[in-house]
Amino acid sequence: MIRMQLTLFSLFALFSAAANAGSTVENVRIWSENDKTRVVLDLSRSVDHNIFTLRGPDRLVIDLKDSRLASSLSRLPQGVGAVRSIRSAVRSNGQLRVVLDLAQAVRSRSFTAGPNQQYGDRLVIDLHRAGNLEPVKRASEGYRPGRDIVIAIDAGHGGHDPGALGKRSKEKDIALDISKALARIINAEPGMSAVLIRDRDVFVEHNERMAIASKAKADLFVSVHADAFKDRSASGASVLALNLVGAGKKAARTMQQRERAPVSVGGVSLHDKDSVLASVLFDLSQNAALSASLDVGGKVSRQMSRVAKMHTKSVKQQEILVLTSAEMPSILVETGFISNASEENKLRDRGHQGRLASAILAGIRDYYYTNPPPDTKIAMELRRTPTKQVRYVISRGDTISEIAERYNVSPAAIRQANKLSTDNIRIGQTLNIPVFTGG
Repeated sequence: MIRMQLTLFSLFALFSAAANAGSTVENVRIWSENDKTRVVLDLSRSVDHNIFTLRGPDRLVIDLKDSRLASSLSRLPQGVGAVRSIRSAVRSNGQLRVVLDLAQAVRSRSFTAGPNQQYGDRLVIDLHRAGNLEPVKRASEGYRPGRDIVIAIDAGHGGHDPGALGKRSKEKDIALDISKALARIINAEPGMSAVLIRDRDVFVEHNERMAIASKAKADLFVSVHADAFKDRSASGASVLALNLVGAGKKAARTMQQRERAPVSVGGVSLHDKDSVLASVLFDLSQNAALSASLDVGGKVSRQMSRVAKMHTKSVKQQEILVLTSAEMPSILVETGFISNASEENKLRDRGHQGRLASAILAGIRDYYYTNPPPDTKIAMELRRTPTKQVRYVISRGDTISEIAERYNVSPAAIRQANKLSTDNIRIGQTLNIPVFTGG
């Protein structure tokens, strides 16, 4: 049974400051169903944010850059489900901190969503009871304990389709170079392996691209592209996920196809299901895949912003043919504008290609070390080892003491893990954080 709670309780008055905020939290919505609790922050505009957990007591912390509560939001909702209570404060650095006091141990997923017909920009946080967070995978897949997480890498265009054209290069070549670089470092990553949809200059039909990924039992589909625009000053990278308006058209075609030939979603055949049940199964699978796509896309975008200018930092949702699948989370990475001469030069540079590939992998790693499929090497290693090394890249404003608080470890443990004699750190530096994982 779904319980919706929209009653808001009193908070600090932040009315005068709200007018100058970069973003305004206009409403907070929370509801719970079975073992899942969803919290939605309705925003006046997209905002840079950071989410982490703290223990003793358990709580989930959401930091929103340059943000305030709307003057009309005088009360926050009471807790339901996994959330005991919600509170907030504005920190000295201008960030709005929203704290979810937790009633139980949870695993979290978060993603941003753009405006639709009913709501504007949103930050969505899903909380699942610890141990109950199911990966988006086919239900009929054989259980393969200790397997690698498989990443399908799709270099856009190819063969007779050059894609966008720069003054000195073609999109198909840039995409293939970056895809190969990404595949190399994924294959070197413990617990992960890559499948290249194309490894040379050939064209692969859109449907075949996803079929190759599906046959390889991929956990994630990453399509690599380079952008272009008639205004040659346009620049920056971006990450996209499927827009469910377009996905609805795909769903309708799938429902029609099931009448003529066997169709399955999540390993479950739709051919012998009645139309209502078949539609519900498809919708549930696609929405789950979209949620994971937005989550991993957000982490990839955040990591890419450390090495490249971003055209937009939020994950854009569009109707993208190659991403129209309910089988697995899927993202499309626009690595930059090939139509911009300066950016084209960067995209041709092997060093920059390597940095982009490393950033994409860092985002993927961030996601799967939080949400590893239970039969994978990474999941088994996290269960087996009382501590794990989380790789954290330093951002502007970070301090050793704040990072230690975020991961519930001591500053001394971080210094020891990284052989640091002082607390001096630099932007872009990567730290190993020893995190206790229990049991």
